[in-house]
Amino acid sequence: MSDPSRPKNVVVLGSTGSIGESSLKVARALPDRMRLVGLAANRSADALAAQMTEFGIRQGCLFDPTGLDRVRSALPGDVTLHSGEEGLVELATLPEADLVLVAIVGVAGLRPALAAIEAGKDIAVASKEILVMAGETVMEAARRKGVKVLPVDSEHNAIFQCLEGHSPDEVSRLILTASGGPFRALPAAELPQVTVEQALKHPTWEMGRKITIDSATLFNKGLEMIEARWLFDIGMDRVDVVVHPQSIVHSMVEFIDGSVLAQLSTTDMCFPIQYAVTWPERVANTLPPLDFAKLARLDFEVPRWDDFPALRLAKEAGTVGGTLPAVLNAANEVAVSAFLERHLSFPGIWHTVAETMSRHRPLSHPTLDEIVAADEWARETAAQLTTRT
Repeated sequence: MSDPSRPKNVVVLGSTGSIGESSLKVARALPDRMRLVGLAANRSADALAAQMTEFGIRQGCLFDPTGLDRVRSALPGDVTLHSGEEGLVELATLPEADLVLVAIVGVAGLRPALAAIEAGKDIAVASKEILVMAGETVMEAARRKGVKVLPVDSEHNAIFQCLEGHSPDEVSRLILTASGGPFRALPAAELPQVTVEQALKHPTWEMGRKITIDSATLFNKGLEMIEARWLFDIGMDRVDVVVHPQSIVHSMVEFIDGSVLAQLSTTDMCFPIQYAVTWPERVANTLPPLDFAKLARLDFEVPRWDDFPALRLAKEAGTVGGTLPAVLNAANEVAVSAFLERHLSFPGIWHTVAETMSRHRPLSHPTLDEIVAADEWARETAAQLTTRT
């Protein structure tokens, strides 16, 4: 654990995305607690250059090397720039880094996360794919190296807070809350007519296109179920979901004595990011507190498991384990992309994932190479299915 008398040195992988931007807000608000020492972006060259200039960053990475010259031209000559997966690994293993926040969408964050762990860095996970694809591998490595895996997703961060001081044996259920997305009350018969524009209108959160579609299909919540299984060492049979439209209760833990602890806050990703950075301490901030008088009510509903099969598919993948979660994740990415390109219907996302999973023979306790191979196979298979649809 780093010295609490100095700021925690943080590397942000995915600094120009929505989670990355929120991370920078936390760094601006808490300069005595969080010092950025490395930033990485995918292809947003101008945005990365502006961020590195603002925070005086000496180490940066642009995954897409075609924009490196643009970044270089905007920065001092002594700044070190990297590219590609190797560049992400370089940043993730910086000697001065205490914490690596992984906010990269897709498989690209997996090897850097594992490299950070092997280098003895705590990691803060905002990228679902890391734990969905390789939760067993990541958590085993973290235990072996004695480092912490801190969740940044609001739901898992909530459970993390509720579980402080408790062992998995005391837990009856982890209860993830879901907003229900824009089609929570839409009749099942109307789901085939859902348009891209409708699916991108999330009722609560402002997020990227892919995760917004995942919220509409409930695949987002299904992936979170698998994440929770590994993060908190809980069997899939003890991971549950409840629909909570207001998104104020971020998740709950039911204990074996019947008590339930919940974590509540306004809907701002700066809350979980800050706690991941300042843990195990709590630090005052200027984020808006809850106004219970204005809330008036909090609603909870049972998810529509039959109408939104993503939860069932995720539960199956998480229970079987091995390479099957990686297949589910990859097939979903391909299907969501096909839907956004208007090549696939909204229910076609579920059908593509289910068919891809049914064609896969899962490997137990896979190596990293086997996980990556399963990911590639699933992408090829799902692409063929979406092309045929």
